[in-house]
Order: sequence, then C-alpha cells, then structure tokens
Amino acid sequence: MLKKLKEKLHKEIPLTKYMQINPKEIKENKLITTAPIEPNINDKQTGFAGSLSTLVTISAWSACYLLVEEDLGFKNTMIAVIKSDTSYRAPVTKELYSETTLPSKEEIERLKQKLDSKGSGSLRIKSQIIEDEKVCVDFEGIYVIKI
Repeated sequence: MLKKLKEKLHKEIPLTKYMQINPKEIKENKLITTAPIEPNINDKQTGFAGSLSTLVTISAWSACYLLVEEDLGFKNTMIAVIKSDTSYRAPVTKELYSETTLPSKEEIERLKQKLDSKGSGSLRIKSQIIEDEKVCVDFEGIYVIKI
C-alpha cells in the first residue's frame, strides 16, 4: 500500500520524486513520511521552508488518500487541500521526518456518511516535522474529498 502510494506521488507530483519523499510506515495512528535533507536544503544548510511545507501538505494528503481509496474503497477520488496553517518552530538540520495523525474512527465514520450521501466531505489533518523529539513544523490542513 505505501509502495503504491510512493509510486503514485512520484509519477503524478514530480516534485515529490525530486524531494525523495518516502511514505515510510504506519505506526500506531500515524503515517510516517521522510525525505533526505540534501535535496531539500536552503542557503543556511537547514531544511528549506518550501520543502518542509510540501512534506507536511503531501503527508496529510497521503493520509486522506490511504483512508478514502484504500480503507473505504472509493476509487479515483479528488482530494485537495482547501485551507492550511503552518508554523515553523525550529530549523530542521537532519532527515525530514513527518508524523501525520490519522483520522479517528468517529471522523472516518462521519466522512463515510457524507461521501455516501453527498458525494463529498472534508477532513482536518494534522502533521508535524520532528527532529530529536522536538517539533520543528506544525501543520493543520482541511482537505476536501469528492467521489
């Protein structure tokens, strides 16, 4: 499932291939996504803000994709971020490591009911970039899903 997601991202969103974004694993209720710092570095030798923003945005999108397409079985959906808020709290100096919180059972059930009845729904997804147990980037996005 994660290998298929990585192939989809790299094929359909070329920037993710250049950044070497890797949906690595699902651990507890989190999707772990990584990228090496080398192609994502800035002039200060820290993670480029655009890369950091891209990683959390794509990671949250990926959480929606896995839920809707893989878990709920809806195919060829349209998933788009419509609003987001990103806070940069500390520089990233090592591998970019993102933890994206997967939706709760209640959120999944609400979304499924909306998709079944209206053909669209939304999810609020939170993602963070963490280094040495410190939150460097906080992200929250609202994603619209249409079937």
